[in-house]
Amino acid sequence: MSEYQFYALTTVILFFKMIAISVVQGVGRVNTKTFVTAEDARFFAQAPPALEEAPIVKRAAMAWRNDLENIPMFLFLGLIYVTVGCWPEGAYIYFTIFVIARILHTIAYLNGMQPWRTIFFTVGMFVCVTLSIQILGAVL
Repeated sequence: MSEYQFYALTTVILFFKMIAISVVQGVGRVNTKTFVTAEDARFFAQAPPALEEAPIVKRAAMAWRNDLENIPMFLFLGLIYVTVGCWPEGAYIYFTIFVIARILHTIAYLNGMQPWRTIFFTVGMFVCVTLSIQILGAVL
């Protein structure tokens, strides 16, 4: 598998990871019958809208926002990394570490597991910094 193909695989895995967070939110709302949107409350719970989301839905939303702050940055860096021809084996190593770190970060976030959430976040950021440094080395 080429680095580009591995990058594509990484992208798809991260996509499905984010879809899983959406599923957690939906299941959380259905299981608690807690819907803040009026039409959802009427349709799914036949009840008035809730004043706030259920705790699991709040946690999943925070994990989703964190992904939106980190995954696009990684995807841009990863694409540049393979395009400019940085260390080929590094793509397999760094991309794998990032994906595992983001999956574990989500699990830790959903379950309120500190310091693990911060550790997995830091590992993912370390990968992005490493990619950045290697990209700079390749283009300068």
